[in-house]
Amino acid sequence: MEPPQQIKPFKSMQFFQNRIDIFLSFLHTPMNLIFPSAEYISSIFIHAIMVDPKHLIISRTDGIGDVVLTLPLSGYLKHTFPSTRISFLGRTYTEPIVTLSKNIDHFINWDLVSKKDPRSQLAEFKRLQADWIIHVFPNGKIAWLAQKAGIKNRAGTSHRIYHWWTCNKLTHFSRKRSEVHEAQLNFRLLSPLGIDKIPSIENIPTFYGLTKLPQPSHEMISLIDPHRFNLILHPKTRGSAREWGLSNFEKLIDLLPEKMYKIFVTGTEDEGHAIKTFLQKNSSRITNLAGRLSLNDLVIFISLVDGLVAASTGPLHIAAALGKKAIGLYAPMRPIHPGRWAPLGKAAKALVLDKDCKLCRSTNICTCIEAISPVQVVAALESSAVV
Repeated sequence: MEPPQQIKPFKSMQFFQNRIDIFLSFLHTPMNLIFPSAEYISSIFIHAIMVDPKHLIISRTDGIGDVVLTLPLSGYLKHTFPSTRISFLGRTYTEPIVTLSKNIDHFINWDLVSKKDPRSQLAEFKRLQADWIIHVFPNGKIAWLAQKAGIKNRAGTSHRIYHWWTCNKLTHFSRKRSEVHEAQLNFRLLSPLGIDKIPSIENIPTFYGLTKLPQPSHEMISLIDPHRFNLILHPKTRGSAREWGLSNFEKLIDLLPEKMYKIFVTGTEDEGHAIKTFLQKNSSRITNLAGRLSLNDLVIFISLVDGLVAASTGPLHIAAALGKKAIGLYAPMRPIHPGRWAPLGKAAKALVLDKDCKLCRSTNICTCIEAISPVQVVAALESSAVV
């Protein structure tokens, strides 16, 4: 239903006030106390003019871990607007995890769309007939296409200048210096939809919705030992996070009793080559799966095991989302600290030193994350407490 005609002047005023609010947010003066923000003004009227979205697009075209922590948005939106069609705009390599969520109705592959000529890209966006898009990960080209395609409601952060002209639903917050968890920060982008409540860290995992898991192959099932704790070690990070170090993983293997633990090592093919010596040295204790699993297979395999140990990587967040004992190893360094990026799940735990990791910022090796003791990891694995 179209909003009443008399409300249209408010929409123009909101657009203008949004721009004023952006400008004032950069001025640390008493004016910020005198002029009400657009967020405050819109909160008075938003419930009077809001209708349920018909087709909403969540746009996040970055890494696997980032995407996993965005999936709870779709679950919360489905809970709030059950009849809304939700599409996810992402990259080829994140499609296998996104399409496992029962809350996603359609996946839009940005890698395929972006290869088309501009006219075809625009036609592709128009065909979606979406009335909302949430730019969770800012992308100037996507923001421009959404505007040109006539998507009526376009929400994004005011901290990207191109959003000032391509979005009409701006939210004002900074991720870079935030102490708030990434998954919770994502929820701030839903305020233009009248959603102001941010779920707690404990409640967010209930909105992942990863229920559409395919059946594992007989070969995969045969790898699992029903009488032992099946544990994945994922030593490398592809540069997405500071690493714990192969020597620590080797010490951890030595500490885990063979009668109690069956250990698998995962990673890409390139990572398998990079840790070849480590794999050979520990071949009697581990099953090497590096380079042998597609992302789709890795997700299925994680669903079969009991736990996973890794730094802040995609597989860690997948394990947490699937309810596994996910032990994350973190550097006490902003903005990559666990306060912002800890795995969220019913049996997930982040380990980090209680210090400020300033000296390691300019180096690739972080002595702070390496100082996490393998004994601490064993204790976390053996703990029955839900964190």
